[in-house]
Amino acid sequence: MSQNKNPTIFIAGDSTASSYPIERAPQAGWGQVLHQFFTDDITIANEAASGRSSKSFILEKRLTKINEHIKENDYLFIQFGHNDSKTDERFTDPFTDFKHYLKQYIHVAKKHKATPILLTPVQRRSFDEYGNVNETHGNYPEAILQLGKEENVPVIDLGKRSKVYFENIGTENTKKIFLWLDQGEHSNYQNGLQDNTHFSENGALEVARLIVEGIRDLDLPMGKYITY
Repeated sequence: MSQNKNPTIFIAGDSTASSYPIERAPQAGWGQVLHQFFTDDITIANEAASGRSSKSFILEKRLTKINEHIKENDYLFIQFGHNDSKTDERFTDPFTDFKHYLKQYIHVAKKHKATPILLTPVQRRSFDEYGNVNETHGNYPEAILQLGKEENVPVIDLGKRSKVYFENIGTENTKKIFLWLDQGEHSNYQNGLQDNTHFSENGALEVARLIVEGIRDLDLPMGKYITY
């Protein structure tokens, strides 16, 4: 491992943040494109993985890998909630287990004098009849906001930011943000697709932009590396 003195942003999260191979294009996660908003002095280590909850990410030793490489002045972005509500072994209760697992990510970062940053889960493409975004993440966003205060950890309220953004552009335009493809529109999805959770590359860039705006608003030291 090189002794790079410049900061690295580690990302622990789920499919909305993870990276995808060319065979899955135009699908992309925000962590896959985040580097486009920073100078080359910042390294992005995207460890997010599809289908993971705060619990399963740890059980699979993915946090252990981050623990082995994270260093002083680095950052750990933590975004879970999409899969923690699944009624299988990934499930966590928002105000008990979920917080318990998130504290382990926070501990890893602080142990190495890195900065943990919590993110509320990005919204799905779910609207009511009036064009308002439905909150599909239950109590998980509130648990994250609570934990941020309890642990004195900065929070980027990506759920709120994406809600405002999606409502501003409207139900039809959000199809361009998500993985909505007509039949025959893309060679990787010949039968078309209507995915209201995962992003197109364009959508991933827009979500990453919301996160960068959140970094700016928090006045974090990494802000000096932002090019956007």
